[in-house]
Amino acid sequence: MTVGPATRRGHREALVIVVLMALILVTLVAAMTTGSYATPLQQLANIFVDLVTGQGVAQENSQAVYVLTVIRIPRLLLSLMAGGALAISGAAYQGLLRNPMVSPDILGVSSGASTGAILCLLMGASLWVMQGVAFAFGLGAVGVVLLLGRLIGRGSSKLLVLVLAGVVISSIFSAFTSLIKYIADSNDKLPAIVFWLMGSFARSSNWNSLLVLMVAMLVGTIPLMLLRHRMNVLSFGEEEAQTMGINVRRTRLIIICCATILTAATVTLCGNIGWVGLILPHLMRLVTGPDYRHLLPDCLLAGGLFMLVVDNTVRILLPGEIPVGIVTSLIGAPLFIYLLFKGRKDWV
Repeated sequence: MTVGPATRRGHREALVIVVLMALILVTLVAAMTTGSYATPLQQLANIFVDLVTGQGVAQENSQAVYVLTVIRIPRLLLSLMAGGALAISGAAYQGLLRNPMVSPDILGVSSGASTGAILCLLMGASLWVMQGVAFAFGLGAVGVVLLLGRLIGRGSSKLLVLVLAGVVISSIFSAFTSLIKYIADSNDKLPAIVFWLMGSFARSSNWNSLLVLMVAMLVGTIPLMLLRHRMNVLSFGEEEAQTMGINVRRTRLIIICCATILTAATVTLCGNIGWVGLILPHLMRLVTGPDYRHLLPDCLLAGGLFMLVVDNTVRILLPGEIPVGIVTSLIGAPLFIYLLFKGRKDWV
């Protein structure tokens, strides 16, 4: 029996999903068995067997259980979901605007959400309030950028206007961020704000933060997954989408809100972690192609895997707590330059 191209493509896409999930599982196990508070693999297996069977954890494993449940597992899950949220939101923005050059960072979403979150940090607001304010600021930022792109940009210049508008809006929010840092208490609020801006999972790796990000992931990811086939239609243009019965304005609003929720939630809990929403969709397009039915799930898994690997590599190899946002910038910027040169005929 001859296997057609569609069947082979389906097998390849399924293989990509299986490989990504296997790599995530291996990375999780490696992260729990290495580091300053490493748990040997045999001890880790015994702990999970005891927990599953309900026999109770042995006394000699009590310290390891505390480290795993209070420190290690929340941080691993937080980095996994944060990476996936940034990657899938970047892919959604790129699909909506039909260009792989945009991302939450470039559109000003991250800067706007950061300003809102820092304002809440200064005022001592709760985590849920911070989440809502960050979302509102991020949504306002991308709204202004898209409005400027529609009013000023025409034809091939629209992307350039979006990028420049994103730079301007990001600069404005950065100025507000600097003002907040200037008036913050240098002995209390300022150190926390500065460390938070660098992007890290150290101070937010707890079950409460994990719950907030999980809710945001469900609210933001499920609609995007349900609408991913419409992103393929939107990539052909608004007129083509309307002729196929798609409500373009409503679909665009849902995609923007969902992607902004994911970005704002990650920024609120983990600070500014740049380049993930721009680079990971590029890399996954090289693997699976531009079909958003498969690209979004792949970005979700690949982004989580990337963040897991980066955070745990830095945690194990480098002394102290190096903010992960610094590392992603050092990795993402040179990689983006390479991708820019490789695809310059199509983008410029």
